[in-house]
Amino acid sequence: MTALKNDRFLRALLKQPVDVTPVWMMRQAGRYLPEYRASRAKAGDFMSLCMNPAFACEVTMQPLDRYPQLDAAILFSDILTIPDAMGQGLYFETGEGPRFKKVISTLADIEALPIPDPHKDLGYVMDAVSTIRRELNGRVPLIGFAGSPWTLATYMVEGGSSKDYRKTKTMLYDNPQALHLLLDKLAQTVTSYLNGQIMAGAQAVQIFDSWGGSLSAAAYQEFSLAYMRKIVSGLIREHEGRKVPVILFTKNGGLWLESIADAGADALGLDWTCDIGEARQRVGSKVALQGNMDPTVLYAKPEAIRTEVGRILASYGKGSGHVFNLGHGITPEVDPEHAGAFLRAVHELSAQYHE
Repeated sequence: MTALKNDRFLRALLKQPVDVTPVWMMRQAGRYLPEYRASRAKAGDFMSLCMNPAFACEVTMQPLDRYPQLDAAILFSDILTIPDAMGQGLYFETGEGPRFKKVISTLADIEALPIPDPHKDLGYVMDAVSTIRRELNGRVPLIGFAGSPWTLATYMVEGGSSKDYRKTKTMLYDNPQALHLLLDKLAQTVTSYLNGQIMAGAQAVQIFDSWGGSLSAAAYQEFSLAYMRKIVSGLIREHEGRKVPVILFTKNGGLWLESIADAGADALGLDWTCDIGEARQRVGSKVALQGNMDPTVLYAKPEAIRTEVGRILASYGKGSGHVFNLGHGITPEVDPEHAGAFLRAVHELSAQYHE
């Protein structure tokens, strides 16, 4: 494999010295970019983009071609490829988001779920990873990802997006054994899926626990974090002669940073609701931190964006171990010029913290 020309993202995740704070954006290949919208129109729909390695590669590269400041690429895919591979029949309704043809509601439903083979049942993802890695040619590292078992379970039990996770939480309290079986199957699947991505060329992986923050403190530990810990313990942590860092990101998980830091990952993703300097004090040198600007700051003028970038960098302070990112995904209405101003500001303002 080609040597990396820019490895500051991987170095920061391992708390090694860097020249400037590395930066990437969650959902950086997305609808805010006109070139992405053109590719999606050409592909026909979202799933056709995901399931075609050439299209997935094309849209993964688009933000890198537009923004030379980006220090990482992230695989273009969706967390719901796993439930789809388990036979639930994923589809997308315009304006409604993801939906499933089959919904999980009983223990028998869960017992019948297969554990997919990443190379057979999700081979198009592995093909996309290897295609993107070749196209990158060492430019920046490639991030692979998956949803957390709890987050995936909510979609599978609710049948799509939910505001209150009523069905999943009812199962949690009324039939915890069934939910634990579902989460265990998902943890096994996510582990093999991420290991497949690593073997195909992903150089770091992130677990998106998008809805873990909806749980009580006790339920989070038992039904979300325990399964992420299980995944982390089963991941390939070294490949191609270098470490493969693992990032855990629980949205609205700021109350539990200490226990997340103990889960065995190399880095924690932070949303914008906690101060990154305080988070650094709480977790000490145990893990690197990724985040954590409010994505809506990108609607503001470039001067205001630059001010907020400066504030977050100052809060984190001197030294490595910080990957700058948004606290959640970039939104479709953002002006691409504002995203560029954000990325430039991170590199320009962070050099002073790495002298």
